Amino acid sequence: MNLTIENIVFIGSVLLLISIIVGKTSYKFGVPTLILFLGIGMIAGSDGIGGIQFDNPQIAQFIGIVSLNFILFSGGLDTQWSSVKPILREGLALSTAGVLLTAVSLGCFVYYVTDFTIYESMLLGSIVSSTDAAAVFSILRSKSLALKTNLRPTLELESGSNDPMAYVLTIAFLTLVINQDQGLISVIPMLLKQMVIGGIAGFLFGKFSKLIINKIELGFEGLYPVLVIALMFITFSATEFIGGNGFLAIYICAVYLGNQDLIHKQTILKMFDGLAWLMQIVLFLTLGLLVFPTQVIPYIGIGLMISLFLIFVARPVGVFISLAFFKMKMRRRFYISWVGLRGAVPIVFATYPLLAGIDKANMIFNIVFFISLTSVLIQGTTLSVVAKWLKVGLPEESKAQRNMNHLISEIPKTAMREIKISPHCKAADTKIIDLGFPKNAIIAMIKRNDKFLTPKGSTVINAGDTLVVLSEDEEGLDDVIKCVN
Repeated sequence: MNLTIENIVFIGSVLLLISIIVGKTSYKFGVPTLILFLGIGMIAGSDGIGGIQFDNPQIAQFIGIVSLNFILFSGGLDTQWSSVKPILREGLALSTAGVLLTAVSLGCFVYYVTDFTIYESMLLGSIVSSTDAAAVFSILRSKSLALKTNLRPTLELESGSNDPMAYVLTIAFLTLVINQDQGLISVIPMLLKQMVIGGIAGFLFGKFSKLIINKIELGFEGLYPVLVIALMFITFSATEFIGGNGFLAIYICAVYLGNQDLIHKQTILKMFDGLAWLMQIVLFLTLGLLVFPTQVIPYIGIGLMISLFLIFVARPVGVFISLAFFKMKMRRRFYISWVGLRGAVPIVFATYPLLAGIDKANMIFNIVFFISLTSVLIQGTTLSVVAKWLKVGLPEESKAQRNMNHLISEIPKTAMREIKISPHCKAADTKIIDLGFPKNAIIAMIKRNDKFLTPKGSTVINAGDTLVVLSEDEEGLDDVIKCVN
């Protein structure tokens, strides 16, 4: 079946509906939803019963980049700085040195077991060197897997921040494959430029985005998520334009925004959570359509060999060496090694050799696809089992207690006070969002001219207003008084 203007919306919506319905029941059988999305795409493709003809790596790459923008940005918004700060160094070590070591060790193995040149081998190693943010976020959060201490934030920080390193390595070794006369030293400046500019741009665009979101006056609440989408794409494209790493920039920008007071923040978070799921489904369906299972079959043997080496040797090497200087229990290191899920990102990166037209591009693509498939099947389905075996998971009763504590913490307001705003208060003529209000208190209502208003972040407090404030305790109320006076 050929995709035309007349049937593309119908086919896309049917595939999306099937993916959601099938994905809803998949975890009863321990199968990650992402694999099902990929499988549905393959079944609907030219080698499957759907017969949809799709063989355009350029469109697939475009869809992949757009989808990764949403997935990484959503993951960044959900990252709490308070949980990341204690494990920041470990996460950065895994997302930089860990990725590099994984790529190099796997590249050396590929060089010795195939007829690939050393640069082609390193290119393959680079493509599959990072853990996949979509896979890790999806599986950890949909399973609600409770892990001890800071293990889960470490895994999510690594998966959200290591794609930029893998991307830079992929582009670097692809450049060396195309230009055989260049040496390895020639790509090092590009590596440093991408990471440094990407990091700085992400932070600056985060501050700029916060300013725009809180200062602009939009008439409708629903426009704020749209505004954030525009700022996200501006961050990515502008960073790429000046030679930085756009993926790193949008992740840092999102982490910054997620830990700031924003107007209609809950609306933005909910919108991006839904969009991230949509983009995961679209991405995996697209990549499933792009893959020809009959072309993958000849590479199953070599693909399985490389995949097993990656899971049991290359990934542990990267983890253990990069974390060698940190104090951490051995079983935690083993679990981090096991959560080295490969998903859609390596398949997206594998489209770059296809578009560059190098000799072994098709072979690399099919091997990468098989590696991603086996990684999610083997590692993704056993995360809970391995966590229990290594004793890094919380018991069910502890998990239930933690969830209950989280719910209780969302309703902590036990003290109330009315605060009159005089013309001399610093809160007068100020938006609530700009007050720097304590996290353990809320403004429940504003009494103005004998009427009660429901406050929003964009609400401007006027002299003469009476704020009805709820807080956890009296100490919190004292902090509020200091904030508004």
